[in-house]
Amino acid sequence: MFKNFFLKSTALFIALFLLIFLAVPIFQVFYVSFLDQNGHFTLLNFYDFFQNALFIESLYNSFYVASMSVVLASVFALPLAYFTSRFNFRGSVIIQSLGFIPLIMPPFVGAVAMKLLFGSNGSINLILNDWFGFKIPFMEGLNGVIFVESIHYFPFILINLITSLNNIDRTMEESAQSLGSKGFGLFRRIVLPLSMPGYVAGASLVFLKVFDDLGTPLLLDVNNMLAPQAYLRISSIGINDPMGYVIGVILVLTSIAAVYVAKLALGGKDYSMLQKGGGGMIKRDFLPYQKYLAYFVVFVILFLVLSPHIALTLLSFGTIWSFSVIPDAFTVQHYKAVFENSVFIKNTMLYCSIAAFIDVVLAFFISYIVLRTKIIGRQLLDYIAMSALAIPGLVLGIGYLRTFYSINLPWDNTPLASWWFMIVIILAVRRLPYALRACNAVLMQISKYLEESAESLGAQKISIFRKILIPLMTGGLLAGFITSFSTATVELSATIMLVSTESEAPLAYAIYSYMQTAAGRGPGAAFGLIGVLIVAIGTYLSQLIIEKKYNQRGMEAKV
Repeated sequence: MFKNFFLKSTALFIALFLLIFLAVPIFQVFYVSFLDQNGHFTLLNFYDFFQNALFIESLYNSFYVASMSVVLASVFALPLAYFTSRFNFRGSVIIQSLGFIPLIMPPFVGAVAMKLLFGSNGSINLILNDWFGFKIPFMEGLNGVIFVESIHYFPFILINLITSLNNIDRTMEESAQSLGSKGFGLFRRIVLPLSMPGYVAGASLVFLKVFDDLGTPLLLDVNNMLAPQAYLRISSIGINDPMGYVIGVILVLTSIAAVYVAKLALGGKDYSMLQKGGGGMIKRDFLPYQKYLAYFVVFVILFLVLSPHIALTLLSFGTIWSFSVIPDAFTVQHYKAVFENSVFIKNTMLYCSIAAFIDVVLAFFISYIVLRTKIIGRQLLDYIAMSALAIPGLVLGIGYLRTFYSINLPWDNTPLASWWFMIVIILAVRRLPYALRACNAVLMQISKYLEESAESLGAQKISIFRKILIPLMTGGLLAGFITSFSTATVELSATIMLVSTESEAPLAYAIYSYMQTAAGRGPGAAFGLIGVLIVAIGTYLSQLIIEKKYNQRGMEAKV
């Protein structure tokens, strides 16, 4: 009886938490978008949106930038995935690993540094102008947003495409070759169609990430896109401006539509393989000229995708970098400024640690309720928790501002939305899916008979959690904690709306704020590099824990 009461109470508490801090803020965004100045229901706000030339231009630009980012990201990902999966390519593991590095840096962190490297008077164009007498508009207007976004998000396509290529049933390729298919025809008719599930999954992620991104357009002075327009309307006009909420609704609906279209694109088609695992494509050697061409293409792509890290490092150590290939001189003064303003780092460590702990606790109980109980509505609990992935961070931030601004703290009469702990809560909600999937994966590998045996010996549910499940799930819990922590350190879209004072601002806000001025770019880059290192170390530790647990299970299975 106590066991059922405890689990049902826990499920109810988690449901209330998700209702208050996820569902209600999103509902508020939708609700306010349909209200007029007198609080009455109206569709006039949406009519006004589609009658406003700036909003129509912003909507078009957001679709254009997201679509072209998918195209350019595909140009980067396809050669790397195909060369390293199809051919005996020396260094393929290193190349694939380097191709994943951009994921550890959010695009807004390296946006300004990329402008100094690829801008009209940046390093690359200065070299091109001196040597060949022309410049390439890499970073002009929307081109800059497309270029930066595609470089940072192309690994989503790369990862999914490599997985699909490695799962292709080689007997299908052999059958096609026996019928005379070869070269590009084989790739176009057999390889590419069979790898479409992975490609579409990656491409839809790129589209969603770019469409919802706020920091990159703002730092590149591109305001005629939907996310910047929503932010500028709420921050400049106020939380009662309906247009900010209308744009938020369009962002959410577009995110849902993109997922649906991706599913629709694969609907009604069979991608199943005859062999389990597929065996991967048949690897062959390059012809001499193909080898040199492939290495050249790979070198160019890797230089482009690693350029944000190169530029950010140079900027963080540079003194003056203007109209020159590299900074005029190098210094550590920017890092000195960082440590003199270490409150941003301290805030981030505090906020992200608490948020990651909340995520691990919630993820543990949600996983257990979904996988081990028959509580009514348990699947809905999982779906709501995972839906945070599809909600743009900016929309959630606007929802928090609207929902909690009118509620005052009891001890100092300031709005609840201005309290630093609300930043912790929104980070926890945004990163909960990462911890949840990690906990789900590890709990599915633990036999329920262990718990049943403990119960038959009289163990209480709390004792089972403490002495059996938590020790066995340590790897998954740690991986979820580290992943949630490290990715939350550079979250800007959700938190920028809730920062009331600089003394309570997190690292992402510091990067954005410092990058606004030429004098602050050096310290901003230093803050950015610290954020990248935190994410990189967190990613490495997370993978290390997962691999260690996997190897341990492999050894136990052999024994």
